[in-house]
Amino acid sequence: MKKSYKLAIVGATGLVGRTFLKVLEEKNFPNLEYKLFCSKRSSGTKIKFLGKEYIAEELTENSFDENFDFALFSAGGEIAKKFAPIAVKKNCTVIDNSSAFRMEPNVPLIVPEVNPECIKTHKGIIANPNCSTIQAVVPLKPLDDKYKIKRIVYSTYQAVSGAGKKGLDDLLNKSNEKTLKKFPHPIYNNCLPHIDVFMDDGYTKEEHKMIDETRKILGRQDINITATTIRVPVENCHGESINVEFENDFNLNDVRDILQNAEGVVLCDEPKNNIYPLASNVNGHDEVYVGRIRRDFSNPNTLNMWCVADNIRKGAASNAIQILEKLL
Repeated sequence: MKKSYKLAIVGATGLVGRTFLKVLEEKNFPNLEYKLFCSKRSSGTKIKFLGKEYIAEELTENSFDENFDFALFSAGGEIAKKFAPIAVKKNCTVIDNSSAFRMEPNVPLIVPEVNPECIKTHKGIIANPNCSTIQAVVPLKPLDDKYKIKRIVYSTYQAVSGAGKKGLDDLLNKSNEKTLKKFPHPIYNNCLPHIDVFMDDGYTKEEHKMIDETRKILGRQDINITATTIRVPVENCHGESINVEFENDFNLNDVRDILQNAEGVVLCDEPKNNIYPLASNVNGHDEVYVGRIRRDFSNPNTLNMWCVADNIRKGAASNAIQILEKLL
């Protein structure tokens, strides 16, 4: 094993990039050296990290000449498409947070609690899934193993931090139609059934991501899935109502036991005491919190549950760093 590894952080000045740094500080890997990259506009930004001051440098086509072992990318799809292949040619393994490579057949799409065995199939690029998909598949995987999923109905309630700093600004500034930076309508006092662009079939790209990525991560192209994704006026942490139909019947106590013991899941399900997952309690954590577990009496072998996760941590930065841990 090498004594140290070089890690490039691309998009270090952004919302997810800064969370990369926060999580890396918490992990405090003893064998990593770091270099921070950003856009030309943010070049020169000084960032305090691990007790030192780092200066973020502009990402260029020559940035990976320094023999990096790994790179964490959170700079958008176009940047990833351009620079990830350059990094790979320099023998650097890329973990990318954008949607650029997620559905490429030769790129593993990884949630470490769900399909860690797929990491070793990478050919230089590993994709980090969409935030809303990550938190859904963590509790769904052990249930699929036990009961075999037949159909999933997703309804998401996604925080504005998922839309980046501009999305947060729209909420915090209580923006009107004329001063919006991110959303087509004010998010303050509104729920917008519109995340990403609309496709010809009436679904949004975010909804297609959840459908396609769930099948790929679980290795189950046969699952019937539909989704409605909604942006809500919450700063951070996505909530999801998941209705899941199984091939086989289940016992609710067994379901709770499975989730109680599932890696990366926190069971939070005491409705008589008004205990269920809340964004305000989950913020800053890396686990997926699950509650409101109950049988759907309208359909055989069907379960309802509510899950909440920090979309910037588990939904992005922490999941990528968990992948890095597996590589290390």
